[in-house]
Amino acid sequence: MRVTAAPERGRANDAVVALLAEALSLPREDIAVVAGAAARDKVVELVGISAEEADRRLTMAEEAVQT
Repeated sequence: MRVTAAPERGRANDAVVALLAEALSLPREDIAVVAGAAARDKVVELVGISAEEADRRLTMAEEAVQT
């Protein structure tokens, strides 16, 4: 995924969290950038959702954007 927010003062990290929260239907507080806060590639932690469910929801969100 890509965001257009500038990588200044955490704006890009906030944009990634907001985008994931919307795509996964999770509250923002259940998503955290745990690695790569200052890097292009990031690792996020999701609370309250399995990896399989996250993958399913992201796939559905991607398909919705493409149509």
